[in-house]
Amino acid sequence: MNAHGYLMLVADLAVIVTVARLLGLSARRLGQPTVIGEIVGGILLGPSLFGHGFTSGLFPAAVLPSLTMLSNTGICVFMFLVGLEFDRGLLRGQGRIAATVALSAILLPFTLGVLLALDLVHQYPTAHRLGFVLFLGTAMSVTAFPVLARILTDNKLIYTPVGGLALAAAAIGDVLAWSMLAVVTALVGSGRDHWRVLLIIPFALFLRLVVGPLAERVSTRIRSAGQPTRLAAAGVALVLAAALLGVSEATAWMGLHPIFGAFLLGIVLPREGSGSGSPDYRGVHAGGRISVLILLPVFFVIAGLKVNLRGLDADTLAQLGLIMLVAVGGKCVGTYLGARVSGVRRRYSAVLAVLINTRGLTELIVLTVGVQIGVLDQRLFTLLVVMAVVTTAMTGVLLRYVYPRERVRSDLEAYSRGAAGGLTGAALTARGEG
Repeated sequence: MNAHGYLMLVADLAVIVTVARLLGLSARRLGQPTVIGEIVGGILLGPSLFGHGFTSGLFPAAVLPSLTMLSNTGICVFMFLVGLEFDRGLLRGQGRIAATVALSAILLPFTLGVLLALDLVHQYPTAHRLGFVLFLGTAMSVTAFPVLARILTDNKLIYTPVGGLALAAAAIGDVLAWSMLAVVTALVGSGRDHWRVLLIIPFALFLRLVVGPLAERVSTRIRSAGQPTRLAAAGVALVLAAALLGVSEATAWMGLHPIFGAFLLGIVLPREGSGSGSPDYRGVHAGGRISVLILLPVFFVIAGLKVNLRGLDADTLAQLGLIMLVAVGGKCVGTYLGARVSGVRRRYSAVLAVLINTRGLTELIVLTVGVQIGVLDQRLFTLLVVMAVVTTAMTGVLLRYVYPRERVRSDLEAYSRGAAGGLTGAALTARGEG
């Protein structure tokens, strides 16, 4: 890339960050997650609003490879932070209710998504019919765990029984959804080395049994040696950056997307505050915030370049309606039925159904993988992105109706007095709708 190319790259980054910041703040003012504004910003910078001429002029072909590299870096760092901040305790002690809600919230939309794919595959020909069918089922099953956590925090539900149950179910669902996506990616992968994907199992065990404990021992020695805090934090950040690069490249070599390796590394590392060997992740979080601020919006723009709302005709809009029906109906009905079968009261079952329907950023990551492995074309990708934006935006709106703020305040007061009886106890399963 010549000097002009570098200047264009810097200018493009400035435009991307500015648009993402402004629309993200606008979304927050409207009571929506910041990610909604950032996704919309990416779509608007694509050909949907000003056409291909404007988009190709703003993002010339010579700059796109660099932007794509930055985009992949940003999303890998983001997924690493999601794994690092993932509360593994959510998967313990929740018992039958969380597992039942998670499975029903996956199985029904997956089944409906497969049936939808069997109809759409005739209109979207692909060389990987089985991969297309399984991928669409997976795409219908996704819940955006990070966005859900943000919504729960903004609405002061993060420490309530229903919020804890929603997070636990979404956590289990995320693990299942990423596993299904890994299977689809391996199935569709080209070449003769399909056997490599089998290495992900021993590789994950290696990370869990060797890398995790080793990181904790190293952290213990750093702390016991009395190293300066800033130096230790910087050292941890540099070591983890190298480990992130290596693990991501390893999973890519196995035929999986690098985000799988990034997420796995974050999951296996020792938790901050877990004991005397607790690592100092301040440098990591500081670098992660910079990545999310600058590089993650690049991901939205690269995705937005593939979205063209101008090409939507009556037939395509009918397909969008069917996709929305399957996505919303499958998630909401599946979650509600799973909660009711587990004895959760009707009000809280409805709250869970609304929350688990959130898709947002995670869905966009999944759809981008679908484009990269060749099971989605631009038109279907556009429809699914619209679905992801709408289902995320509707969460905050519907939540105000099924769980009014007055009820939230009264529940929070009861929980603060210890009346909840645990995350999935009497507050959620008691008889009556009180």
